[in-house]
Amino acid sequence: MARYTGPRTRISRRFGAPIFGPSKYLERRNYPPGVHGPKSRRKFSDYAVGLGEKQKLRYFYGLLERQFRNVYERALRMRGVTGEKMLQILETRLDSLVFQAGFGVTRAQARQFVSHGHIRVNGRKVSAPSFAVKVNDVVEVRDHAVSRQQATKSLEGSTSRVVPDWLGVDKEHLKARLLRVPSRDEINPVANEQAVVEFYSR
Repeated sequence: MARYTGPRTRISRRFGAPIFGPSKYLERRNYPPGVHGPKSRRKFSDYAVGLGEKQKLRYFYGLLERQFRNVYERALRMRGVTGEKMLQILETRLDSLVFQAGFGVTRAQARQFVSHGHIRVNGRKVSAPSFAVKVNDVVEVRDHAVSRQQATKSLEGSTSRVVPDWLGVDKEHLKARLLRVPSRDEINPVANEQAVVEFYSR
């Protein structure tokens, strides 16, 4: 499973946002990493701004460059606003839904949970985190002691997270259903998706 394994707090400090989840270290040092971080006053070009927004979104969803580029190209072929379609594709990936349902405390944990075969979609085992979940698809934790124990533990650790309106979750039976595709306002992305579209369309 291809994934980013480098320093996380450093990435979050570079962009000034909790890309990989809340971090007390980021709160203590809310400036870019490096010797010149506290006094850095550089002006960024349009290209640099677009690149930064793209990297933020890519790290946030845990995708490598080639995977993220494929998401953009898929969104480009769809009807509607490309940036919004791109966000909808990212949010309806199987690993994203597992995270939103609370079966994973972090997106990385949800991705691993899927790839290790703990999740079923419409009764069939799916181990691809990039699997595109469709409206009314049922995502459930496999009926196995280890799988259900891990999912229950994750639910206990993510009680402060609010389940979005577009996702129905049955915590007792460890099931989730995609009720509808989320709108742009409901996603509340960590980056400016329009800058990402402009970056790729250069």
